[in-house]
Amino acid sequence: MRAFWLCIVALGLAVSPAMAGTGAGGDKDSAGSGAATTSAKSDPAPAASPSSLEIQNELQQLRDLLQAQSKQLQEQDEQIKEQKVQMQTLQDQLTVSHSNGDSSTAWVAAPVNAPAGSSAGILSSSSSSSSSSSSSGGDRADDGPASLTYKGVTLTPGGFMAAETAWRQKALSADVNSPFNSIPFSGSDNAGISEFNASGRQSRISMLVQGKLSDVKIGGYYETDFLSGAVTSNYNQSNSFALRQRQFWAQAAFDNGWTFTGGQMWSLVTETQKGMDNRTEATPATIDAQYNVGFSWARQYGFRVTKNFNNKFWLGFSVENAQEDPISTHGASNNYLIGAAGANGGLLPSVNNFTYNAAPDFVFKAAAEPTSNTHFEVFGIVRTFRSRVYPCALTAAGDTCPDDNSGLDLTGPTGAGAFNDKRVGGGGGANARVSLLAKKVTFGVHFLGGDGVGRYGTSQLVDAVVRPDGTLAPVRSYQGLGTIELNPTPKWNIYMYLGDEYAQRTFYGNTIGYGAPGLNVFGCAVPVETAPGSGGFSPTAAANCTADTRNIIEGTFGFWYRFYKGPKGTIQFGPQYSYVTRTAWSGNGTGTESGADITGFSKPTAVENMVFTSFRYYLP
Repeated sequence: MRAFWLCIVALGLAVSPAMAGTGAGGDKDSAGSGAATTSAKSDPAPAASPSSLEIQNELQQLRDLLQAQSKQLQEQDEQIKEQKVQMQTLQDQLTVSHSNGDSSTAWVAAPVNAPAGSSAGILSSSSSSSSSSSSSGGDRADDGPASLTYKGVTLTPGGFMAAETAWRQKALSADVNSPFNSIPFSGSDNAGISEFNASGRQSRISMLVQGKLSDVKIGGYYETDFLSGAVTSNYNQSNSFALRQRQFWAQAAFDNGWTFTGGQMWSLVTETQKGMDNRTEATPATIDAQYNVGFSWARQYGFRVTKNFNNKFWLGFSVENAQEDPISTHGASNNYLIGAAGANGGLLPSVNNFTYNAAPDFVFKAAAEPTSNTHFEVFGIVRTFRSRVYPCALTAAGDTCPDDNSGLDLTGPTGAGAFNDKRVGGGGGANARVSLLAKKVTFGVHFLGGDGVGRYGTSQLVDAVVRPDGTLAPVRSYQGLGTIELNPTPKWNIYMYLGDEYAQRTFYGNTIGYGAPGLNVFGCAVPVETAPGSGGFSPTAAANCTADTRNIIEGTFGFWYRFYKGPKGTIQFGPQYSYVTRTAWSGNGTGTESGADITGFSKPTAVENMVFTSFRYYLP
């Protein structure tokens, strides 16, 4: 550009004298040419002076133009440099986690606010605002940035606003998350009445923070919704439910493939869509916030270390918060201690019990992706169960304690001689996901089994039972889920799930333990004769129904339809239908109730039908 203007100036300097020499004759017409010549000879006035003045004016104009163009070129250079920086930032945000074999880009590339059930790609949210949309109807993709820059880090907001409903044939007194292990048997009051709840509490707010150093990406992620039940929360008028921390973690992802993540996050047990990357969790696309029976997961404190090997193989290990719950206490004696109600001064709610955990849970996982359409995982869990045992607590008054560990002669009942007993549990699982037809069809199979792993299942089946001597025994359980997800077009996401969770019968005597055969179950199917409690908010449970769940099965069908997905965000609607059966272990099926002999079901079964709807807007 500068060479071009220098050529123009040189050409002007060369041509201007010639134009000046011919300019006098050119200003007259041909009829007066002779007079002009005669006049010039008779009066020799200097003809070069006017032409020199014109040359000076033209040169000054060219100098001014050259200076203006030089200033403009400098401004353009600055703009180009600034655009290069912006393009580099945008390129970093649009980086796909498998594009360069660098696992450190994985958490940057994961979807901040992908619509529920969406499995198409793992680009960052900035891609949705910079990409063109055929359905945008003339929307511009450059209306604004998807992320903000603050002191060298990039902030990307996300989340969605939701309007949802839940209808259940049998009342569970629940919002959009279903307590599957509480589905009532036909003998209870709740089995005879349905429920309908409408809620916006699953609305979600999130923020992704990203920063880049020489060889590591640092940052974190925060995500929250309103599905918590603080003591004062209710539906009365304002619906002011407490804010819930879903995820809140920090991360350092190195260019050599090592990633360190710590905070509140999805458990490493949860399947991911890409390697072991946070924010790519393969959660069911359900509206039900408790997901689907058979889905293995937890969201809790974790410190996770993973290693990416060329985006084909991953190894990971995490230390996660433990909780020895649920515990079955059927027939247990008062000779053990496993925890206490929360201390208000310790910021734990006093209406809930918390176990005294001996150690965290440990999770190990390996993942492989032989092709871009396949994802496989195997993992293991190690858990510790502990109780404080009081062997002399049940000794008759005046008798000598037969289980004295103190070496002293103790007379019962007494708490002396107590000791701590530990038991190790855990299990293993596997996940497999295969996509076909350009990822328009995806099949998944998921399994977890072991001793004391019930808390990692959606149904929250029992973890352990209390033995007669006060020690704990982990209960063997299994969780399985089969999934089919269809994405025929960008507007449609169709999902079908079938899941099962099972807890093994574990008992010590006719009526002690989980699923003990002597426990009364004959009243589970007998309509209650006792009137509800006063005030109208005290439904009566089935009498003589000490039924422990054997297994729960859920089949789910639903879909999401996106009316619009583009630079302005995503707006979508979806319904869901679920059919659930809860079957208990067989027990004593005969007995006497209200003076009459009754023969009931020896293996009680409860059935639940549920319908959900959701209308959501996702931030772009």
